[in-house]
Amino acid sequence: MMRLQGKTALITGSLTGIGRGIASAMAQEGANIILNGIDTPEEAENTRQELEKMGQRILYYKADVGNVQEVTTMITDAQKKLGSLDILVNNAGIQYVEPIDTFPIEKWDAIIATNLSSAFYTIRAVLPFMKEKKWGRIVNIASVHGLVASAYKSAYVAAKHGLVGLTKAAALDVAEFGITVNAICPGYVDTPLVRQQISEQAKAHHLSEDEVIPKVLLAHHAIKEFVTVEQIAAMTIYLCSDACKTLTGTALSIDAGWSAQ
Repeated sequence: MMRLQGKTALITGSLTGIGRGIASAMAQEGANIILNGIDTPEEAENTRQELEKMGQRILYYKADVGNVQEVTTMITDAQKKLGSLDILVNNAGIQYVEPIDTFPIEKWDAIIATNLSSAFYTIRAVLPFMKEKKWGRIVNIASVHGLVASAYKSAYVAAKHGLVGLTKAAALDVAEFGITVNAICPGYVDTPLVRQQISEQAKAHHLSEDEVIPKVLLAHHAIKEFVTVEQIAAMTIYLCSDACKTLTGTALSIDAGWSAQ
């Protein structure tokens, strides 16, 4: 039996990487999917058609999640077309690596908007629909950097710590309405976002790109492997299931032992 049959899920940043994996897994579990991302129209349509083959309804919106008006328009329109909005996964994120004293102001503003403010915008917009049904699941894809810090990532660490705090506050606000809010805190996942960091990290740490993975990316992983997209998708679906009716306000680590140290 499909665990999300009849539900509708919005996953931000869902055309690649973690978000794409979650969208695919949820479609396989019977959910209608609202895709969001800034890829080219051709790439977005290819993803939409691929997921639609699973038999669910799939919509796509090229909304800037850092823009409150675009977020509100996307959510209102999708709810009208699909009739409900039961699950929200805040996954959209960007990264930039630079020492704090030379960190560009515009990069700070962009990371805070995309990685933190966007989650507030989406949560605020979906809650009326979830409250009306007295059921909802909100999962924020945070990071181990929502629990611990690393050098040269001031904006990202600040945003992810903020996202964990937002998770806890939102969970308390909506507990009486049958809505749960949780965060997942992955370690390094082998995604395009992480691959993009390799050259930046090499420059920042004065290492070759071949040295960066073992010496920087996986240095804090007790299990010397990347976390996989499939593992995060499985955890997300579990948090959206009825088995997690009373699991709320948590930040769950899937970080290969990083935050245990």
